[in-house]
Amino acid sequence: MGNKIVIALGGNALGNTPEEQKEAVKTTAKSLVKLVQDGNKIIVGHGNGPQVGMINLAMEKGHQADPSIPLMPFPECGAMSQGYIGYHLQNAIRHEFKLVGRQVPVVTVITQVLVDKNDEAFSNPTKPIGSFYTKEQAEAIALQTGYEFKEDAGRGYRRVVASPKPLDIIEKESLNNLYDAKNVIIACGGGGIPVIEEDGQYIGVPAVIDKDFSCAKMAELMDADILVILTAVEKVAINFGKENEEWLSKMTIDDCERYIEEGHFAKGSMLPKVEAAMKFVKSKAGRKALITSLEKADDALAGETGTWIE
Repeated sequence: MGNKIVIALGGNALGNTPEEQKEAVKTTAKSLVKLVQDGNKIIVGHGNGPQVGMINLAMEKGHQADPSIPLMPFPECGAMSQGYIGYHLQNAIRHEFKLVGRQVPVVTVITQVLVDKNDEAFSNPTKPIGSFYTKEQAEAIALQTGYEFKEDAGRGYRRVVASPKPLDIIEKESLNNLYDAKNVIIACGGGGIPVIEEDGQYIGVPAVIDKDFSCAKMAELMDADILVILTAVEKVAINFGKENEEWLSKMTIDDCERYIEEGHFAKGSMLPKVEAAMKFVKSKAGRKALITSLEKADDALAGETGTWIE
């Protein structure tokens, strides 16, 4: 019997432009289809950092060139990125199945993810998106739109949005129904479209949910066996980049907590991956998480590499 696996694809699986992405997903599809060929059942989530930034920037530039072109709200930019990344992924996966002589339905679900409107992340937006501006330009745009800007590493001012934690996935029943119908599902793209609930309605908010946390929530709600977080490295390391660097094959929750306290994992890279893995593993007895690279996913699931969190 295979495993029910939720896979969180890192940005290296997608490329930075539409043309790069079309090529990158061909390799990605081979790895994903191999997992299905091995008897596993998969649900795929992915990031959208470059893509949503590109869409947001294009809309901003269009508005600057012609004010009659409206500024596009950020949740809608996220929805657009989910759609076109999903389009590329599902076509590549479907084609790869055809090459190996199988017909497997593949579907992308535009996914909304519920967040708490009182999440403390909203009081301290930190996620930079879009283009760089001078201080004067940023102040003028902020006055016009209400956007919040912060200086970014000496390169200028960028719009910042919150990064709240996911509470629920609005389309979870649809995802489970599609899964039961033996579809390969692409969902929670870019962490999902963040929404809050007001008066019985879901309202999109300008934020970016970390895709690893959203995939962990999706894995929890869909009762997955394994959460696989794919990144640029084959294993997790402590003392990364130092003489005493050590690559890890296994970590317990206690190990993770100790390494986090000792500061081994960088905030913008490995830390959210380890925290998301821990969250899924702790959600139910017997659940496991794996952090590895896309190229080594098949070997890692066979126990030959990667870092397992149990």
